[in-house]
Amino acid sequence: MAITNWPVEDRPREKLLLQGAKHLTDAELIAIFLQTGTRGKTALDLARELLSEFGGLKKLLAAHPTLLFQKPGMGKAKYAALRAAVELGQRYQDDALQPGELLRSSVTAKRFLVSRLGHYPHEVFACLFLDAQQRVLGFEELFRGTLRETSVYPREVVKQGLAHNAAKIILAHNHPSGNPTPSQADCDVTDILKKALELVDIKLIDHIVVSWQRSVSLADLGLL
Repeated sequence: MAITNWPVEDRPREKLLLQGAKHLTDAELIAIFLQTGTRGKTALDLARELLSEFGGLKKLLAAHPTLLFQKPGMGKAKYAALRAAVELGQRYQDDALQPGELLRSSVTAKRFLVSRLGHYPHEVFACLFLDAQQRVLGFEELFRGTLRETSVYPREVVKQGLAHNAAKIILAHNHPSGNPTPSQADCDVTDILKKALELVDIKLIDHIVVSWQRSVSLADLGLL
């Protein structure tokens, strides 16, 4: 049965308008962007198949475009719509933490860092630069690595800290595995960077490890 023949409250677009986006499943949200299906399959059927084949929303949205172009019902226009949606969401989250804004809690920092780093399929190491009152000076992604590791250079972290005239820094990186539990290597890098930053009078106040939906603070764990 075509989606247009479903009860109004069950159609993804109408359901969103009636109940709000939070009430839609991942498949229903994707179906809205797909708009149309293929012979014998609705847009919702295609969305469910894509999520199943790629192993969930995160992996689907991170998939290489050439893989998606090959899927029946998914062309360049639909892929572009999905990527535009992801980018809009990213920019919306970015607006939640602007230069000059006072960082009042670790909760705000964690939410921002999950939105910025949690979706990457590879490791990314970044820094959030703050002044002495913990107002935001800037955010930079400094290093990228493979699925399992990245190379972090203390000299570059110190250089960027000085360039931002930062008094404090929050380190951050993602675990593409989905488990943000800090590894021993994470703790070792944190200790090295903390000592390097102390030499130029910059205080390391946290190192936050993030995944798709979660985050762990080394400071909260007493590891800093």
